[in-house]
Amino acid sequence: MPFFQILSILGSISITLILIELVKSRRLKESYSLLWFAIAFVFLVFSVWRDLLELLAKALGIGYAPAALFLILIIGLYLVSLHYSVVISRLSERTKNLNQEIGILNLKIRKLEEEKKD
Repeated sequence: MPFFQILSILGSISITLILIELVKSRRLKESYSLLWFAIAFVFLVFSVWRDLLELLAKALGIGYAPAALFLILIIGLYLVSLHYSVVISRLSERTKNLNQEIGILNLKIRKLEEEKKD
């Protein structure tokens, strides 16, 4: 087994172990970790079975198999970025709504305090 393949397998396993530790320590939510685990699994599969990478490269018309691996990496990172963009957009909307509710509640409190003084 070539040194680079061993290094790839160890890297994929290391990333998986780091992800598990992040989830266990509650620094990464389970729902957000699923995409990362999927990417780590795909890289582990391609690290173990190099012929599969060659097949994929030929199927995509890519002459250099490691370039296909970079394509997979770019697609994976694109999916992660898209996922986090959706999450951030949702949180941004919720934050805006909560700020508006706080403003309305503060206004109501001020009106009640003014009515109490009168």
